[in-house]
Amino acid sequence: MSSFVHLHLHSEYSLLDGACRIRDIAKRAKECGHSAVALTDHGVMYGAVAFYRACVDEGIKPIIGCEVYVAPRSRFGKGTADAHPNHLVLLCKNETGYQNLIDLVSRGFTEGFYAKPRVDIELLREHAEGLIALSGCLAGRIPQALVAGDFEGACKTAREYADIFGSDNFYIELQDHGLPEQKQILPMLARLAKACDLPMVATNDCHYLRRMDAETQAVLLCIQTNSRLDDGRPIGFETDEFYYKETSEMEMLFGAFEGAIENTEKIAARCNFSFDFTKSHLPKFPCPEGKSAPLYLRALAEQGFCRRRDTGRLSLHRFSEEEYRARMEYELSVIERMGYADYFLIVQDYVNFAKSKQIPVGPGRGSGAGSVVAYFLAITDVDPLAFDLLFERFLNPERVSMPDIDVDFCYNRRDEVIKYVTARYGRDHVSQIITFGTLAARAAVRDVGRALGIPYHEVDAVAKAIPRELG
Repeated sequence: MSSFVHLHLHSEYSLLDGACRIRDIAKRAKECGHSAVALTDHGVMYGAVAFYRACVDEGIKPIIGCEVYVAPRSRFGKGTADAHPNHLVLLCKNETGYQNLIDLVSRGFTEGFYAKPRVDIELLREHAEGLIALSGCLAGRIPQALVAGDFEGACKTAREYADIFGSDNFYIELQDHGLPEQKQILPMLARLAKACDLPMVATNDCHYLRRMDAETQAVLLCIQTNSRLDDGRPIGFETDEFYYKETSEMEMLFGAFEGAIENTEKIAARCNFSFDFTKSHLPKFPCPEGKSAPLYLRALAEQGFCRRRDTGRLSLHRFSEEEYRARMEYELSVIERMGYADYFLIVQDYVNFAKSKQIPVGPGRGSGAGSVVAYFLAITDVDPLAFDLLFERFLNPERVSMPDIDVDFCYNRRDEVIKYVTARYGRDHVSQIITFGTLAARAAVRDVGRALGIPYHEVDAVAKAIPRELG
């Protein structure tokens, strides 16, 4: 009996659509005796690193991928004809493939966003190297053409994708979740694969890990679409077959299709991308001619110390100048030894830019406020000696972790700081990171209650009974 690898799977990062928890995916793969598993969230790669770590912890090979949205025409089109992009699954074979995939996904947002992040054929041609492509679910271009009865059009698309990725890197994807359209086109997909001389691969569009989770995922979709469960199952998920299936279940469905099961393992064997967490890629500060970062940081800290002292901003009634200097020396030695001088210089650079433009800056919060060097550089406005704040909570040579200085800028003028940093360090060296809002207990109860059609007053009574502080 051959084994099987799931190559089409949506985690919780396919927001309000996937119900596979990252931490449980690898455990489920192991339970089913699978050696590898792929992550292919809709249009995003938010979960890639957490997924990779979870798989490595369980001894499962992680395959990094994405189910991208392909614009019907151009990614720049924003008309009625552009409202329904097609799906295409992309999997990383190697480092080149990963670099190409992150570029595709990023440009899907920055250039192609129209309700969803979209790429197009032009971008796929530019970034095909190192990627394996699967033709997708019912929302793929090829299945859509077959459902419409356009076999020639489906073949034309298949040949176009095979030309872009290479005929050995493009697979005709077979799915069967009991949906009538899938039953209708399965024999056509097999005929198309033969006509175009392309390999087939069996997938299950996993949106939850066990059959019993189908209702949970349906509720998530109802929350997303602001609908109710008694309106019927969300379109495209009318059955409860979108779960993480065992090898025997997949063989029952696709054993008759030559190579479809075996090719999942072959693809997994070809996907060999690993993250390297051993290297830090820290930016460099443009120091004045002839000055190294540690020397320049030391000079600025000395100036800052004198400025704070001369303006009466040191607690000299409690601590001597020597104590401040000793703390500064100790901190500078740790910062230099750990290689973070450039980091401090960059942070003081944009904080002091903001202050020079009268953009309000917070006084400092978090562990960074425990650094007297940060205080002397005017990154923070809290004297750590006066408040007995520990530097080791921020930087500790015994427990190497990246420094993280939290800085609050006035939200009305934050864009000016971002523009300054972008102009100074280059657009390709500046990024804004996402924060994820999760449903707190009360909000979850209200949303689920609405999806289940329970009267608001009943749901509200339950929600209000949940304490704000859990545990």
